[in-house]
Amino acid sequence: MNAQDDLRRAARAIFDTTLVSMDARAAVRRALDFTNGRLPILDTEFDLNARPRVIYSVAVGKAAGASASALDEVLGDALACGVVSAPPLSIGLSGRWRVYAGGHPLPNEASLDAARAAFDLLRAADAQTHALVIFLISGGGSAMLEWPRDESITLAELRAANRALVSCGAGIDEINSVRRAFSSVKGGGLSARAGRAAQISFIISDTKPDEPYNVASGPTFAFSHESLEPSEIVSRYGLAARLPASILRVVNQPRVSHTETAHPAALRRHHVLLDNERALVRAAEVAAAHGFAVEIARDVSEQAVEEGAALLVSRLFDLRRRERGRAVCLISGGEFSCPVRGAGVGGRNAETVLRCAFELETHAARSSSGAATTRIVALSAGTDGIDGNSPAAGALCDDTTLSRARALSLDAQKFLEASDAHTFFATLDDAITTGATGTNVRDLRLLLAK
Repeated sequence: MNAQDDLRRAARAIFDTTLVSMDARAAVRRALDFTNGRLPILDTEFDLNARPRVIYSVAVGKAAGASASALDEVLGDALACGVVSAPPLSIGLSGRWRVYAGGHPLPNEASLDAARAAFDLLRAADAQTHALVIFLISGGGSAMLEWPRDESITLAELRAANRALVSCGAGIDEINSVRRAFSSVKGGGLSARAGRAAQISFIISDTKPDEPYNVASGPTFAFSHESLEPSEIVSRYGLAARLPASILRVVNQPRVSHTETAHPAALRRHHVLLDNERALVRAAEVAAAHGFAVEIARDVSEQAVEEGAALLVSRLFDLRRRERGRAVCLISGGEFSCPVRGAGVGGRNAETVLRCAFELETHAARSSSGAATTRIVALSAGTDGIDGNSPAAGALCDDTTLSRARALSLDAQKFLEASDAHTFFATLDDAITTGATGTNVRDLRLLLAK
């Protein structure tokens, strides 16, 4: 087996092992226990014997099914009822749950049905003398549970607005600022429906480490103001011509704040159980165990995809030089911005890998003959198992990718221009397909050299 095959296997092993450790179900189970009427939840304990509570739950996002399953197992009959909106579930839930297959990346009819059911549940919780609501929030929830701020806005208009936002190249904080402006769920709107109840939010984060309020657009985080002005974002990305008039009208209206809806004594706790930083650290541990000298490029995270790919390849060669020929692994995470330019199949991960392939070939052409003996593999994949509109999580390339493509008469540049990177890698048998993973802690990128 040659060095390149070894690197390919190592890259996939590092990704797969890291993914297993990001199990949302296990994370929720670690966060709580329930014995003899006592319910410790991280830094808070509820004694249900001394003060009986009716416990409710709302779970939303790509990790909602796994998270709800864990909560169901731990609480059993102590859980009065719950609402979950998630991708189609392979995990069975008890009859205590009302289950909805909310849409992603665009809301669907089930997303609206889930919101209605969640509002009913939270209204019941708010009417209780002592109620506890456990929110299970994860990425993807922005689309999976939705209700417009102005009820004249139709589902078709909500879908059009989200389609324009996710394809315009804006960062997630910018996208969510606009989403919060036209939603009655986001920015604390969901939490506000049970202002008198104690609330705990468990979060599987697909955002920056210091921005848990951006997960699912922050349905349990009350916003008193936006640091980003939605109308400025609309202007910056030329969205006025792409957003429905009804959405634009609401975006330009004064904002609704949910900061005063909670009872002064009502408990509010937010706990991030899993996030991209944990994934990066775990990947570094696994790579080191495989014998690689490891570096985490935390600053290569939110760039435009073309800039990010160039930075990663440049950093890889810098690391290789500093390690004097040792096998090395460069790790980064986050989400590159990746505007959709064509009607092809793919997402930011496959496009990142394709751009890395171009960077590797350019570097090889400029390098000395000695550098050409270096074997290189690049992998980028979403921890949710979904990359854009493709059936894959991402892709993998090496320093022979473009030459192999040319041998098959594949024009890599045309695939790039058509936003069709998945089709390119599927043809080369280099797509990474995991299926829906039941978790979501952003993307993981691995560059290996030997």
